Amino acid sequence: MSSPKLENSQSPLLQYPTQLTQDIVPKQIHSHNDYWRDVPLLTALSFGVMSVEADVWLINGTLFVGHEQQALTEDRTFDALYIQPLLKILEAQNPKTEFTFGLTSTNGPFDTAGDVPLQLLVEIKTNGTEALPFVIKALQPLRSSGYLTTATNGTLVKSAVTVVGTGNTPLDLVKTLNPRDLFYDAPLAQLINPSLNTTWDPTLSPLASDDYEAYVGWNGIGNISDDQRANITKFVGDAHSRGIMTRFWGAPAWPVSARDNIWRVLLENGVDWVNADDLEAAANL
Repeated sequence: MSSPKLENSQSPLLQYPTQLTQDIVPKQIHSHNDYWRDVPLLTALSFGVMSVEADVWLINGTLFVGHEQQALTEDRTFDALYIQPLLKILEAQNPKTEFTFGLTSTNGPFDTAGDVPLQLLVEIKTNGTEALPFVIKALQPLRSSGYLTTATNGTLVKSAVTVVGTGNTPLDLVKTLNPRDLFYDAPLAQLINPSLNTTWDPTLSPLASDDYEAYVGWNGIGNISDDQRANITKFVGDAHSRGIMTRFWGAPAWPVSARDNIWRVLLENGVDWVNADDLEAAANL
């Protein structure tokens, strides 16, 4: 039974302590080019999206965010759009009170599933060798608070945010990181390729991604062929046998009915992440 007097009192009893995402169910959706949203990061979280992507450009020692260089502005930095908002969100989800004294676990951004981390893909658009140290440095506020998933000497400890480098991120330098709290987006179609001289596992690559058009190619109209479906299940099987999650990018986005058919077939065949521009459509799939 409601109490209008209490509801109108602005009583602290009515403020749920970690209310930002209290009714949101997390979903394995990847927000492609997340910085295009009305409110980067927060729009994705409002739909329960568990993975977001930022394209970063190192220019004069600062990481700017945008799809192409013409879209960059002084204000839209990696720190301003992602690091500081994430820090504020996670501090709210992990309050320091008499009730949390001694707790060793860290909540992610979703109140309905505190053990679920947010995946943050950082796509380096400029020279990867030059940019990687700046990306690692930019993560320091999250690192110092214990919010980053970290691999140390082959042991993976999950936390509130799992950062995965993609684009021009240099694999050879990511391999040398120990402890490692920036991981590598593995080539999904090449996990068994011996020429890459890499042992793929979640301590290096919790995620493997590849080009949908190149390795599947179904346009979403009619029925997918047996060969196209077999490619999906093969690549998914290669990744899952190593404990790695999977994603395809570059699938057709139009017509909408074809896009939705592709999403459904990928999910039905074990692909872990729906790579989406239309977050509301993906959330309601």
